[in-house]
Amino acid sequence: MDLSPAQRVLAFLGIVVVLGGMGAYLLVPGVRSALGQGHGAAAATPGASPPGARGTSPAVPAASTAPATPASPVPTGSAPDIYQWLPFSQSDLARAASVAQAFGAAYDTFSYRESTAGYVASMHGLATSELSATLARAYGTPGVASQRTRQRQVSSARTVINSIRTFGSGSLTFVVTIVQTMHTKQGKSQSNGQYAITLTGSGQSWLVNDIELASAGNT
Repeated sequence: MDLSPAQRVLAFLGIVVVLGGMGAYLLVPGVRSALGQGHGAAAATPGASPPGARGTSPAVPAASTAPATPASPVPTGSAPDIYQWLPFSQSDLARAASVAQAFGAAYDTFSYRESTAGYVASMHGLATSELSATLARAYGTPGVASQRTRQRQVSSARTVINSIRTFGSGSLTFVVTIVQTMHTKQGKSQSNGQYAITLTGSGQSWLVNDIELASAGNT
């Protein structure tokens, strides 16, 4: 059927409107995005699993429950041999200490019945001849000897080494405490005195050559 001129104009205008709408859909991103959002919302269902619930590992790994392995102890080195820095060996020092202890005990061990020679003899092999002579003179001093006899003094002693004050290639000075037990006519008493005892020698051969009150110094 042939269309009239007016009908042909209306049909042409309808085609233009349809083509214009299709062009807007294809060319304008905003139109496509708005339409796509409607389809995505409809696809989501209330029963959908959250991320990570379908075998995917969560972002933060679970804490391990395996027992911690104890740390291995830190190895420590052996103690240094301090005697490599000293002018004598361990046995040398032990010998010197034993001489100092024996001398200290003999120094304050005596009896009012004992002669000067007997007193000095107790330190034989422990003191130098010079020191032995000095001690003999002190022991035999008239005032000291008469007091010892008058009070009937009988003394015994023991020595405790407190420290080493000084040392050198051929000398050692110990600070010691001499514990003296004294018996007299008045009874028994005990006293402590601190002394500095100096020895000379080397190796296994040591002799005391000086004794003084520790407070007086002996270096």
